[in-house]
Amino acid sequence: PIKDRIHISNGRVGCGQYSRAGRRNYYVGTTGVNTFGTMNFTSDFTEKDIVFGGDKKLAKIMNEIEELFPLNKGISIQSECPIGLIGDDIEAVAKKANKEIGKPVVPVRCEGFRGVSQSLGHHIANDAIRDWVLDNNEGKETAYEISPYDVAVIGDYNIGGDAWASRTLLEEMGLRVVAQWSGDGTIAEMENTPRVKLNLIHCYRSMNYIARHMEEKYSIPWIEYNFFGPTKIAESLRKIAAFFDETIQAGAEKVIAKYQAEYDAVIAKYKPRLTGKRVMLYVGGLRPRHVIGAYEDLGMEVVGTGYEFGHNDDYDRTIKEMGNATLLYDDVTGYEFEEFVKKVQPDLIGSGIKEKYIFQKMG
Repeated sequence: PIKDRIHISNGRVGCGQYSRAGRRNYYVGTTGVNTFGTMNFTSDFTEKDIVFGGDKKLAKIMNEIEELFPLNKGISIQSECPIGLIGDDIEAVAKKANKEIGKPVVPVRCEGFRGVSQSLGHHIANDAIRDWVLDNNEGKETAYEISPYDVAVIGDYNIGGDAWASRTLLEEMGLRVVAQWSGDGTIAEMENTPRVKLNLIHCYRSMNYIARHMEEKYSIPWIEYNFFGPTKIAESLRKIAAFFDETIQAGAEKVIAKYQAEYDAVIAKYKPRLTGKRVMLYVGGLRPRHVIGAYEDLGMEVVGTGYEFGHNDDYDRTIKEMGNATLLYDDVTGYEFEEFVKKVQPDLIGSGIKEKYIFQKMG
């Protein structure tokens, strides 16, 4: 969720995507006072609404939210499975509400998991931000002064405070992080993003669409970065710095040098015990390729990796990170993954939440 923004669902809690709307993000502030990241509302869809339509309930709940929480900066609407079946026009309701309350109202029509790889929802969400946030904000004045070192961090969900750590490195090298999408982000930051000099993409799969749009429409270049492990951090900082002047490039070298002793101490402690150990990965998001370098920094070898929601271009990027004899698997089932592990016999599995139980039982 985006800080300062209230989420509502035209449906029931727990159906479709709605139950995921408020999960796993750190944010700052007091819920319901100056931040609304965990405020999720449902319009309580019933069988009557299936027959007669639920758009009146949707309109009503937005007016109630505005009365109850006047400090909110906008509302997003997630449609659920029943809406996909009956075809309520949430876009029309959003347009009307936008005029009435004078704040962004963003409808996201993505009932359940969409697409062959289940990742079409990413594309739909990107398009919703493009059409209902960026396009609607064009021509409006901004309160902040633009600088030549403005960047945006795109596709970092701050799951373990990652966005804060990334922001620290970028700001220490002299850049100014104008926006974070969407972990600990705000609607105002999203609106200001088309004014930055460079978009930094953390999770390519979920956010490359909006980055490409901003490149085409606003001529903002974008670059994928990887801050997992010292080798990839140094590579990424230098790659980012190359877009800017010598001041930023010198700043990148200072940041790399500043943390080197800390990295070296960790590597010295663990590398003697881990050198030559073999790892198989099946983890979420960008990590099937992004964490490879971190294991290698510790002397380990990644011998298998794959994605649940990956596309061809994810594998094109992954192959460059892998050794010649690496096993790659796509949307592998629990049974298939277990069989791969029996054949390859790795020392460690880097797994997602669902897969770990098999390997705990296997010891």
